[in-house]
Amino acid sequence: MHASPRIGRPNQKQRTRKDLLDAAARLTKQGLKPSLEEVAQEALVSRATAYRYFPSIEALLLEASVHVAAPTVEAVLGQAPPDDLVERLVRVDDAFQDMILGNEPALRMMLARSLEHSVRGERPADVPARQNRRSALIEAAIAPCRGQLRPEAIAPLSQALAMLIGTEGFVATRDVLQMDDAAARQAKRWAIEALVAGARR
Repeated sequence: MHASPRIGRPNQKQRTRKDLLDAAARLTKQGLKPSLEEVAQEALVSRATAYRYFPSIEALLLEASVHVAAPTVEAVLGQAPPDDLVERLVRVDDAFQDMILGNEPALRMMLARSLEHSVRGERPADVPARQNRRSALIEAAIAPCRGQLRPEAIAPLSQALAMLIGTEGFVATRDVLQMDDAAARQAKRWAIEALVAGARR
């Protein structure tokens, strides 16, 4: 059975974006300061394709520096209890909170550039503006606990958690609500517990 083109194309575009970030990370780890053309060659894509995803080498290298710091499923959930969904999701949130605190200037600059390009309409509409790192961890956290949830609630739960966990949630708690780190983590744990309880009912 063939995958739906509407599903396959966005997934492929996210993979292409990830390939460019991985290539940039590999080259910089070698002590190089590559051009966008060199990153494209390393990623096995055309120069034109690279420019569709990143307007400059500076934008690509900035995101690549954060890309390598992103938490992995094994690091976050390898020792997590398989049946405690709230604890698994709190671990995901804590991992992203730690990563954001360690890379806050770069992440804020990435967010600002993304919003600026969106306002100016400079990015092609079919090219993803952001790399979705959080959903893979959220889905991995939920996976062994799916039997605890109503089947029709699993996708909305994952989507709601993705709105809470990550840079946007960090900015909302820090800038809008003026919360310190401990208070933000506590509030987000409360929200995670409420979302999971709703998905179980």
